[in-house]
Amino acid sequence: MGTHTAGTANTTGATGEASTTGTEGAGDRLHLALLGPVGAHRGEVPLDLGPVRRQAVLAALVLRAGKLVTRQQLLDDVWGLEPPGTGHRVLPSYVYPLRKTLDVPGAGPTASVIRGERGGYRFVPGQARTDIAELAAETGAARGAKAAGDLAAALDSCTRALALFRGEPLAGLPGPLADAERQRLVRLRRTLHQERAECLVLLGRYADALDELLAAPTARPHDEPLAALRMRALYGSGRQAEALAAYRETRDRLRAELGVEPGDELRRTHQAVLRRDDGLLLGRPPAPRSGAAPAPGPVPPPGPGRHNELPGDTTWLVGREPELALLTEPVAPGSVSVVAVDGTAGVGKTALLVRAAWTLHDQYPDGCLFVDLHTHGAPHESLRPERALHRLLRAVNAGDDELPDELHELVAAWRAATSSLRLLLVVDDARSAEQVRPLLPAGPGSRVLVAGRQRLPGLDADRRLTVEPLDTGEAVTLLTRLLGETRAEQEPEAAQELARRCGGLPLALRIAGARLQNRPSWTLAHLVGRMSDDERRLGELRAEDRSVEAAFRMSYDLLAPELRRGFRALGQSPTAEFDGLTPAVMLSRPLQDTEDLLERLVDASLLQQPRPGRYRLHDLVRDHTRRLAAAEPAEAAADRAAVLHLYTAAGRIASDWGPEGFPTGPDVSGSPFPDWRAADAWLEAAGGQLLDVVAFAAATGQRDHACWIAESLVDPLVRQGRYHECRSALELALSGADLADDRRMPSSLRNCLAIADIYQGRFHQAHAWCTDALRLARHQGDLREQARATAGMGGAERALGRFPEAAAHLGEAMEMAARLDDDWLAGMSSCNLGALHDQQGRHEEALTYYATSLTFAEKIGRPRMISKTLCFTAEAHLSLGRHTEVKDLARRAAELAQEVGDLQLRATSLSLLGAAEHGRGNLPLAITLQREALATLTEHTSRPLETQVRRRLAHTYAAAGHPAEAEEQLRAARSLEA
Repeated sequence: MGTHTAGTANTTGATGEASTTGTEGAGDRLHLALLGPVGAHRGEVPLDLGPVRRQAVLAALVLRAGKLVTRQQLLDDVWGLEPPGTGHRVLPSYVYPLRKTLDVPGAGPTASVIRGERGGYRFVPGQARTDIAELAAETGAARGAKAAGDLAAALDSCTRALALFRGEPLAGLPGPLADAERQRLVRLRRTLHQERAECLVLLGRYADALDELLAAPTARPHDEPLAALRMRALYGSGRQAEALAAYRETRDRLRAELGVEPGDELRRTHQAVLRRDDGLLLGRPPAPRSGAAPAPGPVPPPGPGRHNELPGDTTWLVGREPELALLTEPVAPGSVSVVAVDGTAGVGKTALLVRAAWTLHDQYPDGCLFVDLHTHGAPHESLRPERALHRLLRAVNAGDDELPDELHELVAAWRAATSSLRLLLVVDDARSAEQVRPLLPAGPGSRVLVAGRQRLPGLDADRRLTVEPLDTGEAVTLLTRLLGETRAEQEPEAAQELARRCGGLPLALRIAGARLQNRPSWTLAHLVGRMSDDERRLGELRAEDRSVEAAFRMSYDLLAPELRRGFRALGQSPTAEFDGLTPAVMLSRPLQDTEDLLERLVDASLLQQPRPGRYRLHDLVRDHTRRLAAAEPAEAAADRAAVLHLYTAAGRIASDWGPEGFPTGPDVSGSPFPDWRAADAWLEAAGGQLLDVVAFAAATGQRDHACWIAESLVDPLVRQGRYHECRSALELALSGADLADDRRMPSSLRNCLAIADIYQGRFHQAHAWCTDALRLARHQGDLREQARATAGMGGAERALGRFPEAAAHLGEAMEMAARLDDDWLAGMSSCNLGALHDQQGRHEEALTYYATSLTFAEKIGRPRMISKTLCFTAEAHLSLGRHTEVKDLARRAAELAQEVGDLQLRATSLSLLGAAEHGRGNLPLAITLQREALATLTEHTSRPLETQVRRRLAHTYAAAGHPAEAEEQLRAARSLEA
């Protein structure tokens, strides 16, 4: 085997790597692999690259192949914010063994694959093949082939590129550079899957494309491009309904989990599926499909005796294709079909019905009639059934001056006149089934389309449809058509925000569009600014006789007094969604009565019901409720106080601290929650809206309630791993704590922030919060907050390895807890002291402290606290090799964790059970338990816990003779630690 010299000539090959001339054979060439666990081999011989930090140094050089990497840059890449104490002097100890491993025997520094130069190092790409370079070459080839229209070649290149990945790229490597590159490569892998699937779709291999999308390991639940591709593949497979269902599923997930609407690409795909646009979806001209509706042609003139009263169709009807399809579906020829359409004011019900009627009018040779009952107009405009029947009878030439006045006689005359006719009747602005029933024609094959804000459960209808506001993309499309593409596309972000501020209501969008049409000097951003204040937003949505607020007010004025009172109260809900309990406490009504009231508001289209038992107000309707409530300030203040007290009570009762753990603030003994489980379940149902409650309290000047609620939510939020929400709520409340009447709050909120930091492993910051809290509590003479601050300092010091300081502070906290008779603080401090002894190998002493802690936990009676203490106790017994004791303790802890739904505690206890079974020699059961513990973990679970579970599983795999599985778990654990 020859050696390279400094004078070796290099030329760049097609892959972007340099090809070498020299005596080294191709079969002995060095190959470096980074698209998985970092590895190297020369020919067929694997090379040992040493510890992960050394591998990270190599990866940093390879990723910057051909470039000089300065020593400081290398330190930043691999060590980040925690450089080694010896600085860049440590680097030779990493580079030298790498050279020794990678270079051919006898290669000097000038012929090394890693060259030392002034100020740093350079990896010479010509002396090694890397999978990173091969990936770049195949990716470039795939995109070039696709751009040239060679889909088969693009597919082959994508396939070869994906085959280079051997798992997570740069698996287990520490350092900012490895982390950033890992994320970039994962994104590239996901893009390659997407591009490969698109090639399959364009090649007509739809089943293969679906398999590719389902098998992609990098697919994410919110990945819109992949969702669009899935829709295209389903459509190509002849599964249009499933493609539309896939869109709805993705849209609902985006709304529920991220609070956003689908992007342009996904919406375009959805529209293309509805239109059966083969060209856009499949890249080929549309093929004729059986059953496809003919393209609309010109409207024929009315035939003899054919009466058409339909209003003019709107120029633009956006985003209503599914609703239009339902309204125009074929109906049974031998009966009268009735479709009832409801929706909030301004949502576009009339425009939808008129478009549907014009689409259908050719099918009704005997006439198309339109009746506006003016339920929500001025009183003199309201059309009673008798007057409506007079007009309808004259329209079908069955009326004269001798028409009866009695309703039952008019109904008989109408049925007789229409019994042989096939009519299309549109009834607009209906309020009740009693208004509509007399107007139904009798002729077989006739069709009736009824629209109103009020749902009509008493009307026998074949289909019912609730028209929802437009999504953001559809609303922007309507704005664009109103303003023209040039003006709208100049301010795309402002157009999106204006659409959101209009809440997707076509009436609001058309008024906003009209204002901008009449004011060419206004930008969209200017109108958005005028609407940024919720108090002013409705006032801006007014144009001459058209007003969104007036439309809402008409609906409100028709409500019964008790419904008007309930509607005003809903504006004081601090969350967008709520259940019946929230208004029940504001109205001082029984829950069942309140839910009946809410259902009546749903029927009036003033309230939405996204799922059973949960309600929400449209944003503009909510603005209206608050403007109504402002006219009754005393009533609104009482409603706010009631609902904020409800959240304070729920948090305090659900907390493991218990109501007695909150010495100041409101008495929550009369709350509607029978126990902590009910309070916990109610808070959990609020999902990610709890921060909104604190924000609402702060925004309405209720500083004490903002502080009390933020404080009470700490325990429920941190045990679910919702640290960001917890921290945000506390910081929001802390900004006004100095102005709160409750002077305990400034120190308490700081102690609470320390708790969140300890859970997240930010021990220095936690110590700083507790130090500040202790200073404030001493100034106030507040012994309780002094005790909690002292305990928090002890917990942080224990985690930081400052054992003497931790012991002193925790002992002091125990003494203060005894003086305060605070069982929770005493139990937690005792548990921390036990953990402190455990860390120092004094397990028997730790067990004594744990026994004390368990006594307090059982006295308090909170299952989570008991389960947590049992887990600590089991850990100590595990260290002493007492596997039977571990098994008994961990089983009880797991049962309690299961009872309260605490996934983190359940994972901890299952892992301990697995460790006990390992110690007892039952390795298969131990593996099963550790895997179950791993499956219990979620994205919110602490990383140290997951690391511990994976290391235990690796230990058991190794003992059971499964080295590959053991190594896989160890790599994952090292990655988490890094």
